[in-house]
Amino acid sequence: MADLPKGFSIKTKNMMKVIVEKKLGEGGQGAVYQVDYNGKQKALKWYSGKRIKDPAKFYANLENNIKVGRPTSAFLWPEDITEKSSGAFGYVMDLRPSEYHDFSKFLTGRECFASITAMTNAALHITAGFRELHLKGYSYQDLNDGNFFVNPKNGDVLICDNDNVSAYGKNSGIAGKARYMAPEIVAKGARPDIKTDRFSLAVVLFLLWTRNHPLEGKAACPVCMDAKHEKKIYGENPVFIFDPEDSSNRPVHGLHKGAISFWPLLPSYAQDLFIKAFSKDVLANPANRIIEQDWLRLFIRMRSEIYKCPCKDVYFADPVTPNNCPGCSKTNTFPYYIKTYRYNLPVHQRTKLYACHTEKDSDDFQTLSGGLTARGGDFELTNVSGKNWNVTVNGNTTALATNAAVKLKKGMTINFGSAEAEII
Repeated sequence: MADLPKGFSIKTKNMMKVIVEKKLGEGGQGAVYQVDYNGKQKALKWYSGKRIKDPAKFYANLENNIKVGRPTSAFLWPEDITEKSSGAFGYVMDLRPSEYHDFSKFLTGRECFASITAMTNAALHITAGFRELHLKGYSYQDLNDGNFFVNPKNGDVLICDNDNVSAYGKNSGIAGKARYMAPEIVAKGARPDIKTDRFSLAVVLFLLWTRNHPLEGKAACPVCMDAKHEKKIYGENPVFIFDPEDSSNRPVHGLHKGAISFWPLLPSYAQDLFIKAFSKDVLANPANRIIEQDWLRLFIRMRSEIYKCPCKDVYFADPVTPNNCPGCSKTNTFPYYIKTYRYNLPVHQRTKLYACHTEKDSDDFQTLSGGLTARGGDFELTNVSGKNWNVTVNGNTTALATNAAVKLKKGMTINFGSAEAEII
C-alpha cells in the first residue's frame, strides 16, 4: 500500500477535514498517521480495501462502533471515519501519549516496569478494559500483544487496534494471530467470541508475568513453526508448560528463561489460577474459561500483598501461608492484618485500602478509601473514602469521619457501610 503523502486531505462522515502530517507506523491491515483533525492532532488509521476481506462490512462495523462510543477512556476508540477514496478509507482516534510504550517491548526487555506495583496495575487495567468491553456487548476478536500501550511508571494501559471489535454474534472476518487464538479457532475454525477473547486474555496475562507463552515449551521447539505445527501446538494438542499432570511441554532451560525465572515468584494462588486457565479441561471447553472478575480479584489480592522487605527485596507476602523473602530468606511477619469480606491485607507502611476492599462486591481497584501510617510501633488508618465509618472496640462504637484516623487494635471491627473488616 502506497504511503499517504504529507498534506493529503480528506473529509470525514462528520464533515471534518483530515490533513496528513506524518506516518507513525504500519501493521497487517493498514498504516497509522499523525493528522490534523479540525485543528487537533489525532491519529488516522488508513486501510486499503485490498487488505480487508469484506470492506463494506468492515466499514459498517466501524461506523457502528463510532456511534456506540468507547467502553472506557482506556480505549483508543474510533471517533470518526473518512469518506472512501478509490476504495481506501480510515478512521480517526486519539494519539498515543509519549509516556506509553508498546506492550511487546516489555516482553522483550526493551522496556521495564518501574515496580511490581506498576506491573500488577497493568494486569488490572488490561483485565478491567476487557471486562467493560464484554459488558457493553462486544468481543475483541483479535487480542494479542500488539493491542496495548503501557505506562511503565504506573502500569496504566491504553487499548488500541479496536477496528476488529464487533458486537456479540457478529464477526469482523479476522481470526487473529495463531499464538493468541483459542484452540477451537486454530483446530476447528470456530468464530471468535467472548469465550475466545478470554483465552487470549489469559495468554496476554501469562506473558505479562513470565515473558513466555503458556503453550510454548519443548514441544514447540526446535521445530520450524509451520502451519502444521501451529495447528498441533495451539489447537489440536495444546499443553500448558506448567501442567502438573503432563510434563511433555515443560520450559527449556536456556530458551524459556522468563518462565523458569518468574513462575516460582508468583504466589501459589496465582499459579493455581493460571494452571486452571490452561488446564486440558478449560482448553477443550470454552464455557469454562476464567472470567474477567476472577482475574481482577486475583490481581487485587496480589497488589495488596506486595511488600518491601527490610533487605530491600520486594515480593508477595502471603498472609494465609507465610512465605520467605526470596532475597534474605526471612519470613516477614506483620503486626496486624485487615481481614475484609474477601481479602486479607498485611499491614505495613505501604498498605492502602481501595473501594474493592471497603465496598461489598466492588472490583474498583482505583478509588482510594484509606491509607496506613506508622506511628512508633503502632499503625493508624485514615479514612479518605468520603463516607463515615463505624469503628467498634471492646463493644464501644464510634464514628470515623472522612480524613480522620484511628489507631489499629486487634479485635477492632470497622463497618464501611456495605462491608466490614476485622483487625486480626
